[in-house]
Amino acid sequence: MFERVKEDIQSVFHRDPAARTTFEVLTNYPGLHAIWIHRLSHKLWANNWKWLARSLSSFSRWLTGIEIHPGAKLGRRFFIDHGMGVVIGETAEIGDDVTLYHGVTLGGTSWNAGKRHPTLEDNVVIGAGAKVLGPITIAAGAKVGSNSVVVKDVPENATVVGIPGRIVVQKSDPDNREKVRDKDSHRDRIARKFGFDAYAVSEDNPDPVANAIGRMLDHVHLMDTKIEEMCKEIRKMGGNVCGDALPTLELDSFDEPANPVTHSESFDPKI
Repeated sequence: MFERVKEDIQSVFHRDPAARTTFEVLTNYPGLHAIWIHRLSHKLWANNWKWLARSLSSFSRWLTGIEIHPGAKLGRRFFIDHGMGVVIGETAEIGDDVTLYHGVTLGGTSWNAGKRHPTLEDNVVIGAGAKVLGPITIAAGAKVGSNSVVVKDVPENATVVGIPGRIVVQKSDPDNREKVRDKDSHRDRIARKFGFDAYAVSEDNPDPVANAIGRMLDHVHLMDTKIEEMCKEIRKMGGNVCGDALPTLELDSFDEPANPVTHSESFDPKI
């Protein structure tokens, strides 16, 4: 038992840079307290002391703000960071080295008896506020973005974001990794050409808005390239076009205009 407690404490140091001392972790991490109480309540549940197990679980919820049904199965080095508002259902199964943040729900979608809550395999990370619902499997190494709602299985090493959750990155696919790397390299070249970078998004931190802006700029760049090619062909034919260079886009270009139009200038009540 003490070996498991020591292992739990070490897992906090590995995953939370705010942890400073063992005493601080022992006394100020409700996620650990909830897990330790759950181990006792789970044993009571398994030995058919159902009411006592549920009562101990309710006490844990009152003490920590984390609700773990005594029937849930938790793996080793499970870490709940912050923890407030976490709900883990009766038939949920959690593997080793899994991390949950506050507001996460591992819930069911049916009132029928039997398996109705998610299974999280090893090394899964679930972001704050995410809802993982139903008897689905989040495979090893997968990540679920904050506030996402996931109702379908997630493959290994995939990153899921949005409502409903959709896969935005799957690192286990070498072809996909190569495509992402090529796209990022291409966009870096465009960013240098235009003088700014609107892509501020990494493979490990996908941002749908930044990705949408990125696709728009890909389109603008393609149009720019085609216009340059047309200008070259027209000049070969003797035409005098495209003599002026396009203005360079800088970050300052997106600030407020130097001479903004005032309300009195934009509207004449006599008209």
